[in-house]
Amino acid sequence: MNKPPLIWTNIILFASTFLVSLILVPWYAIAVGFSWTEIIATVLCLGYCGMSITAGYHRLWAHKTYDAHPVLQWIFAIGGAFALQNSALHWSSDHRVHHKFVDQNDKDPYSAQRGFWFSHIGWMLREYQSNTYSDYSNARDLQNNKIVMWQHRNYLWLTILTNFGIPLVLGMLTDSILGMLLSVGVLRLTLSHHFTFFINSLAHIWGSRPYTDQNSARDNGVLAFLTYGEGYHNFHHIFEYDYRNGIKWWQFDPTKWLIKSCSYLGLTRNLKVCPQERIEKAKAQMQLKRAQSRVLHLPDAELTLQKLQHEYDLLQEKLQLYYEAKKSLLQQKKQQLTEQYAGFDLKQQVADLKASWRAQQKQWRLLTAQFA
Repeated sequence: MNKPPLIWTNIILFASTFLVSLILVPWYAIAVGFSWTEIIATVLCLGYCGMSITAGYHRLWAHKTYDAHPVLQWIFAIGGAFALQNSALHWSSDHRVHHKFVDQNDKDPYSAQRGFWFSHIGWMLREYQSNTYSDYSNARDLQNNKIVMWQHRNYLWLTILTNFGIPLVLGMLTDSILGMLLSVGVLRLTLSHHFTFFINSLAHIWGSRPYTDQNSARDNGVLAFLTYGEGYHNFHHIFEYDYRNGIKWWQFDPTKWLIKSCSYLGLTRNLKVCPQERIEKAKAQMQLKRAQSRVLHLPDAELTLQKLQHEYDLLQEKLQLYYEAKKSLLQQKKQQLTEQYAGFDLKQQVADLKASWRAQQKQWRLLTAQFA
């Protein structure tokens, strides 16, 4: 079968930046040495590029998990060009196709089922993509966004201005033009590219699947550290309209922290969050599936399966009762239909149901842990 034609612009870009980062950057570090100013500037610019992709391209424009003030959108649009990963319109269109057809080799633009190399970088080296959404028909909302379309129209000169201009300006200010070009210019770009590419490749190969096994996406704390929180990919693929990826307070998700912090400044609003009830149900269902698959070889498999199903049903029942009571309490508070004392019984009921659910959840975890 004939392979699609090569995209030489991408091949030259990726190859040249990788080779300079691999050869010239270490040579300069040994022969001349990078100053702390250059190192700090590189880290800051790397973070700016990365967060423009994760908070801007991904969670704001591709998935619409929140609304952002125009000032923040301008910052992300410039940072996205600095990251050199195509325009926000093109990137978001591709990403929406990926979510719609995840793991389908003939439709997913960077399907992990075609191997690490293809999903990481190979899909950008040849004209693999079909013309299904060449008119960006799956991103009509973004075509009505003036900032997104301005960046799309002016993407080429924006990438040149940022990727050459920013390092040159920093170099002139610190009297280290070559050092800044190598560190902020090339090394930062190479790291920014491959850290982001890890989400398409490693995040679909390496990690756990606590929420769903219907696709290849994985949760991985190491990748989350390298990708500003995007490593919690299993959660993202089942709850893609949640502005968070790491939902626990201790999970490393600086993109979530940035979006939330900006809400206090009036720069973001309408932050979308998946109901906790749905998250808990997805986790419990995966725990049940894993436990069931591990007890089939046991002598008393049938009895154990019945016990698992019974405890699972109890967990779901108590979870449902707790959240229904919680919703009723919230509705009562919003409508202000009763006096303060009238709500006391319902508050106590919610507290009791929560305690009952937590106790059942603990018992469920102890049971399923035997088959982990």
